[in-house]
Order: sequence, then structure tokens, then C-alpha cells
Amino acid sequence: MRSEVEPSRGDAWEAGGKRKSPFPPPPPPSPSWVIPPHTHPARPIPAPRLDSAGREAVGAGAPARQESQPGGSTHLGTPPAARRCVGGAGSPGQLRDAAKRFSRGGVSHYLTLTLDEAEALLYVGAREAVFALATGTVELKAAVRSRRWGAPQGWDSNPISGAPQELSGFTLDQVAFEDGKGKCPYDPTKGHTGLIVDGELYSATFNNFLGTEPVILRNLGPHYSMKTEYLTSWLNEPHFVASAYVQESAASSTGDDDKVYFFFSERAVEYDCYAEQVVARVARVCKGDVGGARTLQKKWTTFLKARLVCSAPEQQLHFNRLQAVFTLPGADWQDTAFFGVFQARWGDVDVSAICRYHILEVKKAFEGPYKEYREQAQKWGRYSDEVPSPRPGACITDWHRQNGFASSLELPDNTLNFAKKHPLMDEPILPHRGRPLLLKKDANFTQLVVDRVPGLDGTVYEVLFIGTGDGWVHKALNLGAHIHLVEELQVFEPAQPVESLVLAGRKKLLFAGSRFQVAQLPLADCSRYQSCTDCVLARDPYCAWSRNTSLCVHAEGLNGSQLVQDVLSSDTRACTLPQVAKQGPITPKNVTVVAGTDLVLTCRLGSNLARALWTFEGRALAAEQALVLRDARLRALVVPGAGAQHSGTYRCFSEEQGARVSGEAYQVTVLAGAGLPLETRAPLESLGLVWVVAVCLGALCLVLALAVLSLWRRLREELGKGAKAIESTLVYPIELPKEPPSPRFAPSAASDSDEKLWDPASYYYSDGSLKIVPGHASACRNGIPVAAAAAAAVAVSPPSGIPGQPLHSPTRIHLGPLRGSSSNGYIRLALGADERPPCADLAEELRRKLQQRQALPDSNPEESSV
Repeated sequence: MRSEVEPSRGDAWEAGGKRKSPFPPPPPPSPSWVIPPHTHPARPIPAPRLDSAGREAVGAGAPARQESQPGGSTHLGTPPAARRCVGGAGSPGQLRDAAKRFSRGGVSHYLTLTLDEAEALLYVGAREAVFALATGTVELKAAVRSRRWGAPQGWDSNPISGAPQELSGFTLDQVAFEDGKGKCPYDPTKGHTGLIVDGELYSATFNNFLGTEPVILRNLGPHYSMKTEYLTSWLNEPHFVASAYVQESAASSTGDDDKVYFFFSERAVEYDCYAEQVVARVARVCKGDVGGARTLQKKWTTFLKARLVCSAPEQQLHFNRLQAVFTLPGADWQDTAFFGVFQARWGDVDVSAICRYHILEVKKAFEGPYKEYREQAQKWGRYSDEVPSPRPGACITDWHRQNGFASSLELPDNTLNFAKKHPLMDEPILPHRGRPLLLKKDANFTQLVVDRVPGLDGTVYEVLFIGTGDGWVHKALNLGAHIHLVEELQVFEPAQPVESLVLAGRKKLLFAGSRFQVAQLPLADCSRYQSCTDCVLARDPYCAWSRNTSLCVHAEGLNGSQLVQDVLSSDTRACTLPQVAKQGPITPKNVTVVAGTDLVLTCRLGSNLARALWTFEGRALAAEQALVLRDARLRALVVPGAGAQHSGTYRCFSEEQGARVSGEAYQVTVLAGAGLPLETRAPLESLGLVWVVAVCLGALCLVLALAVLSLWRRLREELGKGAKAIESTLVYPIELPKEPPSPRFAPSAASDSDEKLWDPASYYYSDGSLKIVPGHASACRNGIPVAAAAAAAVAVSPPSGIPGQPLHSPTRIHLGPLRGSSSNGYIRLALGADERPPCADLAEELRRKLQQRQALPDSNPEESSV
């Protein structure tokens, strides 16, 4: 049994050495990793939804008889809806028994599937779990023998950080511990592949933690450990997809060696373009390669690679992203075929394609000319000089042994140096017939398996099972010139990509793995076809109609004389049934409409290849008949503006390959003048809607106008306040009135109040400045300016003659009106030059202060400063 182990080395780690997983933790491990059966019963497919007529609703899986366009590719237009159930579809119970599922709580990523048909076991590698499922029941099989995974003190060292990893809960059969470097990637999301041949592991992965050293490695065997050179001309950022082992030494007349093929995509180095061109490749190494003696020591001397071409020239589509590869072996190694799944972008649309390659075409490319890099021209081209002998990259054959080269260690240096510098072949490998076998728009093909099925006519047919990114499996039949889609089944719901597919040929089972579960499906469910016509028109090579039992049965192992099957032409004339399938009478459905209403009558077709035939009162409706339309998308008959002449019985037939099956029947009654036609009522209803919209728009405009008006008024007020603030400072010159000379002050006995008036500390600042007390007189009195009014007041009521005291209130100047003006004003007191007060020293002091100080903004409107 060949197996491969793909442990995950990219996990996060918690403190203390325990691994930290981004997924929910699984339940505690049991003493054995193999659990007794019936612990987790398989979950069946949910019962399909049925409509009122008892038909299965869309999405439950259905025969999808589709033909591709001549030449091997389907049309790039909108594909027909194939996920429909035909008449006579299996009952919910049959669908429930058709598939089984397995999953376990806390476990995800059921991606690695390895089948052991001899033991009837399916080994499933999941995230931090391994399961052994019994095929047929998809249940965990009880362990016959198991042994604990022994390790010193129950701990093992993590190869990344050296942190201890607990292993006491795991058990496994007797194995040897090996370093995982070069056998599996540090990051499980990196593309990798591998297989075991005669006890030796051939793996294609990355050799370092950063993923910058791609390597194709051989180890774990009696031969020397071999690997590729770290050169971009050998491997340049590859994405490994698959590997295959072909025993080309079997019955070889030249004594050729077995070969291992690796399929991957990588950045091309041979194209002169600025973009990073990605191409699909196939590389080859020989099983008996042991490296060179001096050059290429412990390196592959037979490593060669060539480009895989998959393109549709008429659509200018080139598929360079390789998604999956399946190797279909034949009775002889020369019958081996490779099926590749490719993806590309056509504008903004995803397109998937399947290309088929024959082993002889691959062998021819590796025996062709080499490609080399020309230093002078700075570009790649075909090597045109003489090729060294023995031929570089060739396996050791009888010719080599006869000429003294028993192994690669004895090859000359010129051959090895040439092989090191020229790993790329010049000629690409073209697909079968030069074009894709299947091409589909708006599809994301993920996986592929192929089975060879012998038909009753003696032809061996290739049946393809294609997994998609939304959880469907397409079953297609390769008829050589074109592809026939038999059916489409939704395996995983809700939609999740089909990550892996494994075919069990003996039990005719298909296993599909996804992130959250494993599903088991039969390769064919013939019981779904309940009539000879449906069974033959399905063109399923697994199924045939039995005349003895009148059932559609599996054809393998039965007497072919009593079976009816026609895969190539789907001719139903061999059926014992008449052209119109036997079925009970169909009761017409009563349909009553008003005159002037569009009449739409649907028709249920047997498959996507069938066409609808309509009859009216027993007479066929011609396709060009006036006022009758056929909508292919709706699969319906449309009568616009039905009138009284359209009343009657309508019948629909599903016709395919000359066979007719009754579909629907309608009894139509048209009522004349019973009400307004639909075209008359619709404008009135729409007019009311227009009025509602108009009123709403008017109210919205009114609200917006009011809001704009309010904002405009507020803005105007703010602008008015700002204008006051920016006006220039106004200065009002005021001349103090002349004061008559007063008698010199002589201190005398006075009251306490008089002494307070003469207190110097109350009328002088600390720097000796005179305090000027604001007055309360109006700025203008009877049209006379303030200065004049103040002078008159002084003349009429002279002060008491006490120098240095504030003026009496009758002669005080009122500054309130001035402060109420729009200016930020101050009063400048000017002393007359002719008459001066007796206090000369005080006047000089005041004049000096006035000259030194400048008019400043008044921070406190209740005070005046000089």
C-alpha cells in the first residue's frame, strides 16, 4: 500500500510548548486513534424538496444531459441549467441511501484521502487527526492491532522551536521517526506532492521555513538521497500539484527505466515580457538516477521539464494555472493518460478547462530539442549546436550499458554540465486533439478523477468526475469528439469546495473530501431512471435497461442480450416501449385569464438536450405561428394579449432523439371583458406612485428652503457683529476747562470726611499717575458737543478750588454714550497751552505720560487709562 503523510508544520505555539490551533479543539483523544464502528453514524444526504407536482426541486442533484460543442469544448455563453431533476427521479429514500457522510466534532480539513482497496479502508488525514473508514459504510473501523507511539517520557521535540509536544494520547502502528524536512512543507498551504515507490519517497516541496528553496527530493530508500539544484532555471517559484509513477521499463525493448513525473506551475524565465508569466510544467526524473561522480553529486542528472499547453485558440484563451492532475493508467504504460484541470480569466469571468495528454506525447517532448539562454542576444531560444553523447537527461538504457555507462555515476562531465544548464525542453506538450477536452464558463473546477468503463458495444469509455468550488460533482462522458455531461450532484451543502477525490474501482464508489466532512457516493445511481427512454437517453455506461425486470440496472456482470444501452447515439428504438412513454393519463390544469393578459405556460423537459413540442386542440403549434412565442430560458410558451381565440387545451411534449414524453397539459379559459387588461391598470397604479413621489419631493424642497433661509439670517447677524469689531479706534479730543486760581491750601481743622477727600493715596496710582474717574454726563446735550458742554458746566459751577481732587459731579464728563457707540474709543485729555493750572508739576507729569503712552484696546470698558 502506498501512502503519504502530510503533517502540518505551520501551527502557532502557546507558551509552555503546547500547540495553539486556530480551529476548535478536538475532544480528548481516546487510548487508540482507531474508534469502534457506529460511534459516529454517517449523515445521509438530506431529502430533496418536492414541488406541488411531486417533482424534485432544483439543487438536489439531477441528470444533466449536456453536450459540448463540436471540437471538444462547450460554448462560452450561459451554460444550460443542468441541476434539474427529470421525470422519474428517485424517491427521497433512494437519494438518502445513495450517499453517506462522515465528520467528527472539533476536526476539520478532511483533505488527504488514501484508499486501500485490499483492506477496504479509506485513510483520512485531517487537521490533527487521522481516521480509518470502512468503505461502503464510511464508519470508523475497529483496530485489529495498535501500538502506542512510544517516545521518551511521553514527549517529543518540535522541529521548529524545540518546544515539547505531548504524544501520550496518540497510538500508531510500529513506525520509525524521520526528519520531516524536504518531505512535507512547513506551511501546509504551500503546494506539495509526493509518492512512495519501492520504499522510496519522492516528494516535491520546499526545503526551508521561508518557502524560498523548492526541491524535488528522494529519500527513505536504499539509493542515495537525491535533489534538484537551487537554480531558477530548474525551479522558479513553483506550485506543486501532483506526481505520477509510470513503469516504462515493463516490456521495454530498449531496457528503459521507470520514471516519476511531477506537475506544477511556475514563473516562466524563457519569455521576453515584463509581466510575471506563469506557465504549467511537467518534470521528469528517472528511478535509477544516483547523481554524478564530480558534477551534480547527489543531484538529479535526469531532471528535465517541459511546458504543458492548454488553450482555446478561437477564444484566445490560454490556461496557465494548473489546479489538479489525474493519472489514468492503462493495460500498458503506453496507454497512460494525464488529465489536467486548468483555470484562467476571460475578462471578468472565471473559466475552467480540462485537457488530456497522452504519455507518448510527453515522451516525445523530452526526447526533442533543448532550450538555452543566449548571453549575447539576452533571450531564450532553441539549442542548435551539437548535443553531447550520451544524451543529457536520458535514463540509463541498454545502449548506455553496452557503451560502458552502467549508471549515472559513470557519465562524462560534458554531459552532466549540459544537463545542469539545459533542463528546459524547447517543444511544448499539446493536449489531445490540440484543444481542451471540456471548457466551461463561470465554473471553478478543483479536482478530477477518471474511470474506464466498458460498454455493451465493447468500447471502453472514459467517465470523468469533476469537483467544483461550490460543492458539486460533474459526471461527464468522453466521447472523443465531444463531452457529454451525464449529471451534476451537489455533494456538500452549504457550498464548500471539493478539495479531494478518490475513486474506488472495485466497489464503484467515489469519495470526496472537504474542509468539514467526507462524503461517499456511488459512481452511478441507475435506479433514478424509471423508464427505458430515460435510461438510454442518459448515455451512462454504468447503466442499462433490463428487459426482464423493466428496470434501469448496473450493466456490469449481467447478460448483455437482455440489456438495452446505446452510449454513442442514444437510440431509443431498441426499447420495447412505444415512442410515447407509458404513463398514466395527465389531467389538464385549469387556467383562467382575463382578455388582454399575457399567457405563460411552462413545460417540464426530460433533460437539457430535450426540446419542447406544443399542441393546441391536438394540432401542433408551428414555431412561426403569429402571436405565439417560445422562451428558451423559461422553457415556456408565451401568448401575449390572450383573447377568446386562445381558449382551449394545450399539451407539451419533451422530445429527445425521436422519443417523446408527455410533460404538461393545460385547459385555458379566456374571459372577455370581465375586467381591465393588465396593460390598462398598470399605468394607473404607476401614476399614483408618481404623485406620491412628487409630494415627497416637494416637502423635501420646502424643508431645504427653510433651512437655507435660517442659515442665511444667522450668517448675516454674525457678519454684522464682525463689522463692529473691526472698525478703527476713534479718538475724541477733549479740552479741560480753565480753572480759576484757587487759594493755596492751608491745612486746618476739618472733619474726618474732608481729610478722606484729601487722602493722596486715594487719587494717585503707585507710579504717581493721576486717577481719572469716569463721569456720567451725556455725550451730547441739546446739540452741544460734550467738550463745550463740559466747559460751560465748569464756568457756571467752578470747583471748590481744592487742587488734585476729582471734579464735582456737575462738571464730570459722562462716558457711557461714548462707550455705547460703534467705536472702540478712548478720551484724550488735552491741556490748553494758554492757561495752565497752578499745579505746573502735575501738568507736566500728565503731559509726559500722554506722550509716552499709546492708545491701546480697552480690555475693561468700565475703566479709562492714560
